[in-house]
Amino acid sequence: MITKFVLTPIVRAVAAVALTAPAMVAAQNDITKLDVPLTLQERTALKCSAAFAMVAHGQDADNAATRAFPPMQIRGREYFVRIAARMMDERGLDRQQVAMLMRAEAQTLVEEESELAIMPGCLALLDRSGL
Repeated sequence: MITKFVLTPIVRAVAAVALTAPAMVAAQNDITKLDVPLTLQERTALKCSAAFAMVAHGQDADNAATRAFPPMQIRGREYFVRIAARMMDERGLDRQQVAMLMRAEAQTLVEEESELAIMPGCLALLDRSGL
């Protein structure tokens, strides 16, 4: 249930950051409105969630650079959903706020051109999650 309810709007928001510069500016403006100090674990989980969404989007678009990674449509999506749900449950955030945090992480990945570079570490985190 949560997959359909939470995932689709957030994944679209994260993918939009990867595809359009105006969305990156909007994401930066949105995130400055949130006063959510994140732990290193939370920030890493959000960053990996964004990377998984971006790689899954690239795999759906048959992007050659993303073919080197295992399919992210199922395991990556489940990780993404669980992290979003955890942020809502533990931090009391709503879907829009979680989407803002994810967009901000996606923006950082795009600016640093690092969504593929962090994948090995994120895949290890995904494996440790048991998904």
